[in-house]
Amino acid sequence: MSAHKSSEKPYVLLAPNGARRGVKDHAYLPVTLDQITETAQACHGVGAQGLHLHIRDTQGRHSLDAGQYLETIAELRRQVPTLDIQITTEAVGLYDVQAQYDCLAGVRPGWASVSVREIARAPDLADRVYGLCAEQGTRVQHILYNAADVALLAQWRASGIVRMEQSEHLLVLGRYSAGMNSSPEDLDRLPPVDGPWMVCAFGPREHACLAMAAKKGGDVRVGFENSLTDHAGTPWADNAASVAALVETLKGIRS
Repeated sequence: MSAHKSSEKPYVLLAPNGARRGVKDHAYLPVTLDQITETAQACHGVGAQGLHLHIRDTQGRHSLDAGQYLETIAELRRQVPTLDIQITTEAVGLYDVQAQYDCLAGVRPGWASVSVREIARAPDLADRVYGLCAEQGTRVQHILYNAADVALLAQWRASGIVRMEQSEHLLVLGRYSAGMNSSPEDLDRLPPVDGPWMVCAFGPREHACLAMAAKKGGDVRVGFENSLTDHAGTPWADNAASVAALVETLKGIRS
């Protein structure tokens, strides 16, 4: 999963909802368990190989509740058994590092995304977070927004806080740009990373950014967490429509 050689097709990770958007943003943005599993099935059917999973509480708010995660993962395993599942540990201003650690310990996921800058809020806990993931076999995908994040990750890896096998990266393009609209050129503004890497991007040029990443040997993350529209600003019918269009765009790239 994710660690593809440059000669292989890019890995496609679905990010169908995120932590902030809801049905007010798009009628088919999945927030309930049934909606998430239905979206996962549809997107897997058109080419998504993995799911970046966010869960919501009963009020539709972002949650790191371990019990709800386990329930959702169990249902996804039942309905879409060949789909890889990555949980998020994103804080979104709601959770501290101890809560992120508790989520990882309670869920014991096979794969999790972890923001370097979020863990850096409590440097004394960083070794515990990455050590826990190593002990329980949780693959870590490091979320990186800028060169400072890349440098901090390199520092933590050199000091042994981040274990050497924890080598996956998600490069977030344009997160803090005007209007959160990414461009393919944003990829050149980030320093290279040592290990498998994936890209996500915001706004109408999402697919163009992902195609550029694929051409450069990266994997891709796509979905309503990052963009709701195509290049012309027309809303996608649903997540599956976006995934299907991206898969078509990626044909011939590293095939």
